[in-house]
Amino acid sequence: MIFLSKNGEDPYINMFAQGCKTKFTATEDFQYSSSQDPIVLRGILKKKIIHKCWEDRRDFYYVDTGYFGNEITNSNPNGWKYWHRIVKNDLQHNTVIKRPDDRFRHFNKKIHAWKTPGRKILIAKPDEKPMKFYDYDMKTWLDHVVATIRQHTDRPIEIRDRAAKRLDRMVTNTLQEALDDDVFALVTFNSVAATEAVFYGVPVFTLAPSNAAAPMGLQDLSLIETPRYPDTDERYQWACHLAYGQFHNSELSSGRALELLQENF
Repeated sequence: MIFLSKNGEDPYINMFAQGCKTKFTATEDFQYSSSQDPIVLRGILKKKIIHKCWEDRRDFYYVDTGYFGNEITNSNPNGWKYWHRIVKNDLQHNTVIKRPDDRFRHFNKKIHAWKTPGRKILIAKPDEKPMKFYDYDMKTWLDHVVATIRQHTDRPIEIRDRAAKRLDRMVTNTLQEALDDDVFALVTFNSVAATEAVFYGVPVFTLAPSNAAAPMGLQDLSLIETPRYPDTDERYQWACHLAYGQFHNSELSSGRALELLQENF
């Protein structure tokens, strides 16, 4: 495996390489054609490499922020990014495979009952990076989504901009506060906000080619008035699957992350 570390300084890629008892490759030294080994990379800006891997059917492992465990809790009072998802040949885990619940139970994370439906549609506006990755223009996409929703419902639409600072998203302008404010359903592109909404009891529509919450929601906005409400058992199995696709810093550096990937993916 080739562990591609930006300027040789990506701490998580370097940890993962250490756990696999190998060295990282600095981005400036990387040559795609030098081997056919699987590539481990982090960050959606590695667009050219990922698309080339898809084109060549070459395996890669994509590393990014985990789905849960990085929020502010008693065990993580600062909300540090301790957990990282690793996805084989895609950007997110968008299917559900039956898993044990041991890893999910570790988080003591609640799956809330479905909330009493509110009135409005909340659009979680995506970041520019994934839009560029999939060759979408933000304004064009957003205008299309709003127009499509208005074809099928007269519900008010609210667009939630993604706060630039992570602290603001976690403390002063939280998604949970927004979801509590008379929301009927959340619509987004690839945002992990959809995963958080499913846990919080708000149905979702996910519009990106890959979104971890896709199996728990719908992708067709013509169905906006009839969202999907998976039962608790289905959501629990989904959560257990996601827990098996994300790994703590210590698991990256110890080699445990690689063991679990090889056993389960």
